[in-house]
Amino acid sequence: MMKLMLVVGSMALLLALASARPQGDVEVVEYESENIGLGGYKFSYKLSDGTSRTEEGVVNNAGTENESISIRGSVSWIAPDGQTYTINFVADENGFQPEGAHLPK
Repeated sequence: MMKLMLVVGSMALLLALASARPQGDVEVVEYESENIGLGGYKFSYKLSDGTSRTEEGVVNNAGTENESISIRGSVSWIAPDGQTYTINFVADENGFQPEGAHLPK
């Protein structure tokens, strides 16, 4: 349960950082959501300001004491300087693992 809370908290922080810039009149231009029940979920969206996000979560070892969730996703946005930033991430039993050209290794 603690790992799941860490994963969810890390993802919320990532989304907050990605959307922390002024947005003006931003509209959703594309949205897809597939709730596949207790076994996982999938969603994606694109905004008129160039921001996009995809995410898919899958429950592993459902119903066992080793049950966990694995989440993969990506978020992209255009910074005020005009550069596009992208973070690809995995969040699973090994924690939150972001990757991006602009992130330290």
